[in-house]
Amino acid sequence: MTSIEQKIDHVVQWLQDQVKASCTKGIVVGLSGGIDSSVVAFLIKKAFPNDSLGVILPCKSHSKDAEDAYELAEAVGIKHFEINLSDAHHDLLKGIEGAFDGEAHDNDRMMDANLRARLRMTTLYGVANKLGYLVAGTDNAAEILTGYFTKYGDGGVDILPIANLTKGEVYDWARHLGVPASVIERPPSAGLWEGQTDESEMGTTYNMIDAYLRGETVPEKDKAIIEGLNRRSEHKRNMPPAPDWPF
Repeated sequence: MTSIEQKIDHVVQWLQDQVKASCTKGIVVGLSGGIDSSVVAFLIKKAFPNDSLGVILPCKSHSKDAEDAYELAEAVGIKHFEINLSDAHHDLLKGIEGAFDGEAHDNDRMMDANLRARLRMTTLYGVANKLGYLVAGTDNAAEILTGYFTKYGDGGVDILPIANLTKGEVYDWARHLGVPASVIERPPSAGLWEGQTDESEMGTTYNMIDAYLRGETVPEKDKAIIEGLNRRSEHKRNMPPAPDWPF
């Protein structure tokens, strides 16, 4: 059986190959203080000890997120800095709401959350372009299956190092790599709003999604939720559609 260390070595080599093939110099990742970005930070640091970077991007988010991100960055030993996007987000949101004269709509909370994710990714690409780096995504297999990512936000990246890992495997790798306990023990959350968690938003658990990915039998209720999320998010996993041409 292939060990975790062998799998990590494989991904590290893959990262090095991706950078070489793209004629870039290194890799940047956004550090959220969560488990997925923590594992990716360790991987890119292993692949590029001198050309890896973590960027902490608060955006009206809980201070604990940044605290965990800083603790993680120190544990990894990765170069890092912070760019606070709260004011930029406020100005963008104010402009959008002003265009509608402050009129409320059903999708306002999701619009706000997605705007944060896209603003963060825009900033990461600004940093990456300045340095000649690739942008690493942090989506795992469970998130890709269910579409639990923002289109052109955390889903708009160059490479996906942990796309083949279930959520459970992400935790296994995190413990092996030395991710701080404060990060491992926190409930998975995209930090979209106060009290938000991944599982409460999806309506099922990562354990159920992991079991589904492994081809195991899951309760019909969870199966329906997982397959429904997959169908509704198909557009996120494909290039935008275009008319048949020539016709």
